[in-house]
Amino acid sequence: MSHPLIGRLERHGSLSGEEKQVLRDISSRTAVYRPREEIVPEGSTPAHSSLILSGFATRHNHSLDGKRQITAFHVPGDFADLHSFLLKKMEDGVAALTECTVAQVAHSDLKEITKNYPYLTRVLWHTTLVDAAVHRAWMTTLGRMEARERLAHFLCEMRDRLDTIGLMQDNSYELPITQEELGDAFGISTVHVNRVLQDLRAEGLITSRGKTLVINDWERLQQVGQYSSDYLHIDQKLERD
Repeated sequence: MSHPLIGRLERHGSLSGEEKQVLRDISSRTAVYRPREEIVPEGSTPAHSSLILSGFATRHNHSLDGKRQITAFHVPGDFADLHSFLLKKMEDGVAALTECTVAQVAHSDLKEITKNYPYLTRVLWHTTLVDAAVHRAWMTTLGRMEARERLAHFLCEMRDRLDTIGLMQDNSYELPITQEELGDAFGISTVHVNRVLQDLRAEGLITSRGKTLVINDWERLQQVGQYSSDYLHIDQKLERD
């Protein structure tokens, strides 16, 4: 069975057999979480970072009055909180969207990687930089786009991220995210999310079949969402030396 993190990292350069084995070894301790179950609580100080092996998860914050803001959706191959290795205290939380298998990668193991595997350190660092780029893109959509554009942009982003890890087929992919969760990510009501998705379907851009989303007009959906995948750095090659 392929390892989702290894597959993701090797898009940026070949890993040695030893480096691949290190990644398998550090991710061998796993836990399974039920849908909506908390993986990493807000304000906690975990001794490990959570690597999503299967399923979907969110990162989120809560305001003082209890309102949730979803700040990221995570897919297999994503470290949901690699930053906790250095920042220690989690200012946000991580929760399962679907049933998730999560590798609990000890911070002590990550420290050993930084000491002994410089190339592996750089490619893991690269994943955190891409996470930051995604956050900047989301900030732009939230601040400068209308709801229709925001959701179209997000559907394009998920298409490319899932295609990267082999979870897209015939321009369709599983999107197990509720309209409430989309609203909490993009600052709009559930009613507004529903209306926008209906409009995108009526225009022939997408079709929904249960939790499966089909993109019928990829070029037009990108235009509506003002989308370019450049910020995902999908095929950027990293030099070993």
